[in-house]
Amino acid sequence: MKQLNIFAFADEASPMIDGQITAMLRNQLQGLEIRGVDGVNISDISLAKAKEVHRKLSDNGLRVWSIGSPIGKIPVNGDHATHTEAFRRTLEIASVLEAENIRLFSYYIEEGKDPADYRDAVIDHLGALLAFGEGSGIRLCHENEKGIYGDNAVRCLDLLNTFPNLYGIFDPANFIQCGQDTLEAWEMLHSRICYLHIKDALKDGTVVPAGYGEGHLPEILAAYIAQGGSAVTVEPHLQAFSGLDHLERPKEDRKLGTGFHFKDHDESFDKACSSLRDILNSL
Repeated sequence: MKQLNIFAFADEASPMIDGQITAMLRNQLQGLEIRGVDGVNISDISLAKAKEVHRKLSDNGLRVWSIGSPIGKIPVNGDHATHTEAFRRTLEIASVLEAENIRLFSYYIEEGKDPADYRDAVIDHLGALLAFGEGSGIRLCHENEKGIYGDNAVRCLDLLNTFPNLYGIFDPANFIQCGQDTLEAWEMLHSRICYLHIKDALKDGTVVPAGYGEGHLPEILAAYIAQGGSAVTVEPHLQAFSGLDHLERPKEDRKLGTGFHFKDHDESFDKACSSLRDILNSL
């Protein structure tokens, strides 16, 4: 198998940190892209809780690779003063957890509107966050996501070209759900990609284990490794899980693992991890 550091959103195995640790150890992962801790979003935990989590992870030989924050996942015309304060706390939490990265987004656009009409506002607000994070020693990484300004490859590239200190996270399933061909997106963005989210989807947007969908995961993983890529995050999304309601817009059609049946969250989490390893073993 190709040597990669494999992390995960282990809150999809359990909302509790102890259960997440068990799931990561069972699958021989290196640690977390941490998103939910004992039922609380990572950006809302106390510094004391962050220290407790750091100790538990360290005691088990695990670490936090990235903070799976919700920063930037508000309307572009939302409450940015409150959001900046949330970002400040997230930076503090990331420091305590010794995370290398913070995942963020480029703001929800009003449905049915032309994203180009919001570009200036997105650039202003995202630029303010990046300036606020300067000197932290933590990479700020933009994820392509449905409904935000940077949902397709062209607009992701626009953001990355505008901000040389912004890094990219490549999520194949999210691109598929936006009608974006993943190989085309990879060709455009690969030189600016920090790491991958391992999530695949069918053409209709249904999330499936890696290698079962239209995301071209084998080709993209091979190219990522060839250019020196060293870390990926498994994001199963094969079942509904605690906290999912806070990750997407209300009433969004969720097609999670249709055609795959799992007895519990541990089983779906394990399938997501083993599917990635199957691809890596074939490269």
